[in-house]
Amino acid sequence: MKRQYLTRHEIEKIIAATVSGRHEIRDSCLILMSYIHGFRVSELTGLKMSDLDIESKTIFIRRLKNGHSTIHPIHDAELDLIIEWIKHRNQYLKCKNEKWLFLSQCGTRLTRQRIYSMIRNYSLTAGIQIFAHPHMLRHSCGYELANQGMDTRLIQDYLGHRNIRHTVHYTSGNSARFSRVWQNSWLASFADNRIFAKSILEAAIVSAQTSTFLYT
Repeated sequence: MKRQYLTRHEIEKIIAATVSGRHEIRDSCLILMSYIHGFRVSELTGLKMSDLDIESKTIFIRRLKNGHSTIHPIHDAELDLIIEWIKHRNQYLKCKNEKWLFLSQCGTRLTRQRIYSMIRNYSLTAGIQIFAHPHMLRHSCGYELANQGMDTRLIQDYLGHRNIRHTVHYTSGNSARFSRVWQNSWLASFADNRIFAKSILEAAIVSAQTSTFLYT
């Protein structure tokens, strides 16, 4: 079975490869946002300027496929890129009232095909060996959240899955979800007591050896 996600290192390489393109600011911004928010490509192209609230650092996520729409915080890692793209976006505007966040060089809404082509070309430039496509960024988001030990329900809400069965494959084989198991149990004090007991025993042994040396 072919791998359906990109690693963190591969995503970094793809974003770095945008310096070779004509639309570096736009492309690096949309790729990073796709990863952080787990966008489907149509959700990404459907982003509107009105979905952003830069002052409160939030973004409205309009999920498709009958998913649950929600509001995400804007991560510090993407905030500067978004602000930079909004400034740069004026150069793409052909119509003053254009509502879409990401525009083509013709000033219109980016197409799904353009983003598929973009990800593919940048992945080739970056020397990535697998056939990369935009939906892999969504899967990468899911696996990254699982690696952080996030609860399955939280990942479901974050990605907008209506059915949790679509979320479970991110967490089912991930050991990070068990990282907090036993954390606040009696075993923590048990371990501390064992260390304490060991130090007492070692001190007693040293004391006994010293006494033996003095009286022999």
